[in-house]
Amino acid sequence: MNRYSIEEFVNQTKQKDKGEGLFELETPRLMEVNLDGQVWAKAGAMVSYRGDIKFEREGILEHGFGKLFKKALTGEGTSLMKAAGKGKLYLADQGKKISILQLQGDSIFVNGNDLIAFEPSISWDIKLMKKVGGMMAGGLFNVRLEGSGMVAITSHYEPLTLLVTRDNPVFTDPNATVAWSGSLHPEFITDISFKTFLGRGSGESIQMKFAGEGFVVVQPFEEVYFSEQS
Repeated sequence: MNRYSIEEFVNQTKQKDKGEGLFELETPRLMEVNLDGQVWAKAGAMVSYRGDIKFEREGILEHGFGKLFKKALTGEGTSLMKAAGKGKLYLADQGKKISILQLQGDSIFVNGNDLIAFEPSISWDIKLMKKVGGMMAGGLFNVRLEGSGMVAITSHYEPLTLLVTRDNPVFTDPNATVAWSGSLHPEFITDISFKTFLGRGSGESIQMKFAGEGFVVVQPFEEVYFSEQS
């Protein structure tokens, strides 16, 4: 058990400027945004800030009728806030590990719940996933991000990236799937043998199949976005 004097504790845990740019990890689970302009962040992810920063929830027509319609359909969507100004902004999401990605004209799909922040230079759109019979709506949406700029995603514990090739598709539990490359378009499949083995309602008889060329990111934790109806 580590014990610190007050001075030792402050020195051990105090904020440090690393000079890494706009997005900077202060700890594996807390990100600093060196803001001079604006960023989009997950609503509710702000834990602290200093400086002259204003926060706004995205306007009802901020991103056009198309995204508004899709958000109404999903019943969820990614609830965003705009942080604008100059200062330091600190973001976190339920203690999840944060990974910072630098897009360079490429694209990535991220589970709507696992997106914590991105630069305004990134274009994005909500993608609806096809329903499978017996599946309840819940987390059946993801966000496609494309362009050049930083994107920060979250995962419970350490993420694992699996490479997908044309002769070796990857199957995942939807509740453990965090992100995948923009070149992949997964499909939902059902495996009756899994249902028989694990029991009804386990959710694991529904899988995501990734085929083609790319990668998929999973986490060692199941967030229940949706489940099967009994």
